[in-house]
Amino acid sequence: MERLARWARAEWGPLYVAVRDPLRERRLRAAPMTVGAVCLTALLQYAQNQPWGYRFVQGVGAVRAEDPLWQALLRTPLSLFVPALDLPVWGALAQILFVFGVAEFCLGRWRTLAVAYVATLAGTLYARIGIALGPHAAFGLPASDALVVDTGPSAAVVGLAVYVAWRYGAHVTVGAVTTAMVVEVLLKENLAGKEHLAALMGVGTLCLAAALHHRHTYRTLTAAPPEPSATPPPLRP
Repeated sequence: MERLARWARAEWGPLYVAVRDPLRERRLRAAPMTVGAVCLTALLQYAQNQPWGYRFVQGVGAVRAEDPLWQALLRTPLSLFVPALDLPVWGALAQILFVFGVAEFCLGRWRTLAVAYVATLAGTLYARIGIALGPHAAFGLPASDALVVDTGPSAAVVGLAVYVAWRYGAHVTVGAVTTAMVVEVLLKENLAGKEHLAALMGVGTLCLAAALHHRHTYRTLTAAPPEPSATPPPLRP
């Protein structure tokens, strides 16, 4: 039991500390973007289940591969908050509250939105590429998937979970989330599962770019010559 506790502290300790302090001081006021995202998702879910709101929500936030690219790009930001009609909305709200909240505490509001958008956009673009490749290619998709609505908030949730875990050294968590997404595709091969993998690849590219930037910055700092002393050396008699 003690060994498990030590492992948990090593895996999640830095992440826990990063979340604990702002949550203790300001509670949910420290994550206003997350609260807004939960409220917006609930509102869109309510609207799209009403006769008067379904076409409106689909028109502004539903992305399909058959849509013109410019239209899909315009809809993609809002599509992060349009939950799937065939899944319980409470699961999506809980995922957004937890994952977006942790990410906002650790990364800040704008970086959280940027990572979420990259993850969702990676899935959106993959759907178009996969359909162009066709069902017989290794990563191809059938033409019927062009009519399927993209994943909504789930791709952003997966991408943010992996990015935050990687940033705070929770490498086992990164592996566990990635493995779960692979198993999802193997057990239920559908567009959503493959878009989740595409989201992981997009976020993985961000992680690689951040690591290379950090290494380059470190080498630059260590290779720089020391600055000259501000005070001149004492004169010898």
